[in-house]
Amino acid sequence: MNPVEGQADWLQRYSDSVLGVFGSPPLVLDRGEGCYVWDVDGRRYLDLIGGIAVNALGHGHPELVAAVSKQAAEAIHVSNLFTSPAQIRLAERLIEVAGAPAGSKVFLANSGAEAIEAAIKLTRRTGRTEIVAAEGAFHGRTTGALALTAKAAYREPFEPLLPGVTHVPYGDTDALDAAVTERTAALVLEPVQGEAGVVLPPDGYLQHARAVTAERGALLVVDEIQSGIGRTGRWFGFQHAGITPDAITVAKGLGGGVPIGALVTFGSHVSGLLGPTQHGTTFGGNPLAAAAALTVLDVVESQGLMAHAERVGEHLRQGVARLDHPLVAGSRGLGLLRAVGLTRPVAPALATALREAGHLVNPVAPDALRLAPPLVLTTGQVDDFLADLTPVLDRVLEEDPA
Repeated sequence: MNPVEGQADWLQRYSDSVLGVFGSPPLVLDRGEGCYVWDVDGRRYLDLIGGIAVNALGHGHPELVAAVSKQAAEAIHVSNLFTSPAQIRLAERLIEVAGAPAGSKVFLANSGAEAIEAAIKLTRRTGRTEIVAAEGAFHGRTTGALALTAKAAYREPFEPLLPGVTHVPYGDTDALDAAVTERTAALVLEPVQGEAGVVLPPDGYLQHARAVTAERGALLVVDEIQSGIGRTGRWFGFQHAGITPDAITVAKGLGGGVPIGALVTFGSHVSGLLGPTQHGTTFGGNPLAAAAALTVLDVVESQGLMAHAERVGEHLRQGVARLDHPLVAGSRGLGLLRAVGLTRPVAPALATALREAGHLVNPVAPDALRLAPPLVLTTGQVDDFLADLTPVLDRVLEEDPA
């Protein structure tokens, strides 16, 4: 084997050995600190995507490192034949921050997709089998979660999927009224559609969803996998609407990079739908992941990161508004889940040019750049990004003036 000298060598080895479901990665990242990451060639980047909303505390946060190190030395895994103090404390803490009523419970999993699978099984226990989801939705790539996901390119190669799923236009209350019936087991919605380009529903939409599901006896499941854990300025996105759902799914930012997901069931009736042997997981909620998640929740609260996300997100919004560039159509989102809208489908070219300038962003749609940075991002780092954005926009416009 030849000695590895840089990115090209690593990427060739990646291509030769890793199943190509993610395509060809542009970088081989080696380490991170705060909101910055470094590639194997030693080049630094401002990480404005945060592992797709995962690295809530940034990279190498000392409290998270200490908690994981301590727990690893004590017990990494004990199986779900038993439990651990960390698992119990995390379940209690999630119920608390969700504002869930007495009788609420938590199922701890390994990922967002696994939390969605648990939610699907929960809905089956209502005795109904039909589920309503939204166009533009992304709930994961396992086969059950994929049935709720709307994007044809993800779904069609694996059809037929779970039957009984209907997709309605996101934000359309009339469509909800028509689709949710007495046969509907659940309505599954994101409070912000991240993968669709950081799309917010109109005011009153989630409240209407709550009302129509309650009226017709269907569960309201809110997917907080991307929007949860303080990212929008509240612990969870549904809390902006002042509603109480029947269940939420959580993942991404919860572990700060350590894989973990959760289904939170609200109240004793919903929590009683799943009983012993009806679901399970090998690794979910093990002491290591639970300790990491507890630390993330503690740091988000103790360091005021929800209010910080709102302040820095607003600073970003105002800065984008001041750009007044022909390629920029403004920004949208909540807290530090944002998209820069573009007037033309140049997001991939713009993301590449920004990467060359030292900023990592996600071209989530042809006309939108998604930003989901660590919640510790500073206004100074936002200003650094904005300072580089205009010349990069100019360059992309010059290369593609049509």
